[in-house]
Formats: sequence, structure tokens, C-alpha cells
Amino acid sequence: MKTAAYWKKSGEVIQCELCPHYCRILSGKTGRCGIRRHQEGTLIAETYGLISSLAMDPVEKKPLFHVKPGREILSVGSAGCNFHCSFCQNWQISQKRPQLSELTPEELVTEAVNQKACGVAYTYNEPIVNFEYVMDCARLTRQKGLINVMVTNGFINPEPLQELLPWIDAWNIDIKSIRPEFYRKVCGGELEPVLETISTVAKVKYVELTHLVVTDGNDREEEFAELIDWIASVSSEIPLHITRYFPQYRRSTPATELEVLYRVREIARQKLAWVYVGNVGAEEDSTYCPDCGTLLIPRQGYRVGQPRVTADGCPQCGRKVPGIF
Repeated sequence: MKTAAYWKKSGEVIQCELCPHYCRILSGKTGRCGIRRHQEGTLIAETYGLISSLAMDPVEKKPLFHVKPGREILSVGSAGCNFHCSFCQNWQISQKRPQLSELTPEELVTEAVNQKACGVAYTYNEPIVNFEYVMDCARLTRQKGLINVMVTNGFINPEPLQELLPWIDAWNIDIKSIRPEFYRKVCGGELEPVLETISTVAKVKYVELTHLVVTDGNDREEEFAELIDWIASVSSEIPLHITRYFPQYRRSTPATELEVLYRVREIARQKLAWVYVGNVGAEEDSTYCPDCGTLLIPRQGYRVGQPRVTADGCPQCGRKVPGIF
């Protein structure tokens, strides 16, 4: 356990200020995330240094397709989430209290170095709610010359986001819908703070977005078009991953039809330069230059061939390619 950041006490109640829920927490209780607890007048990050998951993954699995292609990254997760999505793919650790084991920031970074990882990814559950652990690990990771990656729902307040930004090199942010009612009814959150996070991060750091297409949830064509318009208004250079939903947790609607995913991809490609379809097996999903069609990063599933991107971008026409190569 560690004293949490971003909270204030008012009488017998603590108000957490890490995320836009602004949970008001009575003594002995936790906020919506389930892991930030009011303990005798102090807000405690009770899962600090406790992890549920640790694995070497292809960086493409985050998913990040324009970050260190073909390299592996050490991925770490704990418990808790400030959303309660009915379709959560990792509900066993985000919505329940899983078995946890101790791993200090020093031990995590030592493992990343020993495994020759390109960096550390904070993922699996929602890393925002483990803010203190992420911050301590990220500082040590940077000292070793490795990158930090955040895989997140983006539901964070501006002040902690500004503290985090200098330490995170690459972000993958979920954008679950462009409709506020979807966030409220299905995720238990709000859309606007997520849009603000994406806009803020995109100005100063490298970011890719993931959109899970949920059957009978956010799969209407007019909603896709609205979503793509918004992303393009931030930057048409942000890579977008359109991913397939499978029934999980409390949602039993059928898996996303493949033709729906491919239709979304075509809508997205009208305004975005880099669009990928994921969670559909080991199909070819290589990166091509949108200007001249040159194959830049050969990719089939998580198998990646020799990248052909240079420091100047496309070797054929010189088009700039966003990412960390």
C-alpha cells in the first residue's frame, strides 16, 4: 500500500481527484475503481506494488503498430478499473479482485532489462487507477533507456495527466464510442474527458487509438462516420485499430461480423491515413504508404517482417510516418 496522489479530505469524506468520477469515499470504502481506499483519513493505493499479470508480448499486441515494430515489450497489470464496461475483455482482473503477487518498481525494470524488452507497457487492467505505481516504474524505466507505453481508457483528470505525460512515450487509448450515452449506460463513465485526453496526448506524444466494435452497441454506420470525423479533426495521422468484439463478462450479443469491421475500415480510410483491423486472427495487416503504396512494415498477425521505414519516412516517396522506429 502507498498513500495515493490527487485527493482531498472534507470532514469524514475523502474526495478522489484522479479521474472525472471524483468519488466521495467514506472511511473503509473504495472508489468506483475498487482499489483506492479511504483508510483512517488517508486515501491509500492499496494495490501498489501488487500485480496480476506479467508477460513479454509483441508490442503489436498492445496494439501499437508504429512503435518498435517486431520488438517485444514487458507488459504488466494489476487490478481495478474506473469503468465497468459490460463487454470487458479483462473483467477477471479489472472488475474482480484477482490473486496478486508483489513486484516492486525496481524488480519490474530489472526484469525488463534482463528480458531485453524495448520497454514496459502498463496494461491488462486500467493503469490510470494504479497511477502511483505507473509513475514510479516509468521514471526507472526511462533511466534504463527503455520506453514506457500506456494502454488506457483515457479517463483521467487534466492535472494527473500532465504529470504522467513526460514519462509515457507511446499511448494506446480506447475510444469506445462517440456517443455520450454509450459511455454512461454501457461503460459507467463519460465521453468528454476521454476526448480531452486524446486531444491533449496527441499534441505532445505519440498515440494510437483502439475502437472495439460491439454488436448491437456501437456498430451503426452513422456512428462510425461521426467517430472518424472527430478523430480526423484531431489528426488524420493517428493510427486507428478497429477490433472485433467477442461475448464477455455481462454481454452475450454475438461476436462482431467481419463484414462490419471491414465496412468500418473503408469508412475510416476515407479520412485517416493508417487504419487496421484487429482481433480477427492472423490475417495480413501490413503497413503501406498511403501516398505511393510502398510496403513499409510487413505484418501477419503478430509476425512482423523487416520494417522498411527510415528516419525520413517512406523510402520510396519520403512521406512522413508517425511512430517510434
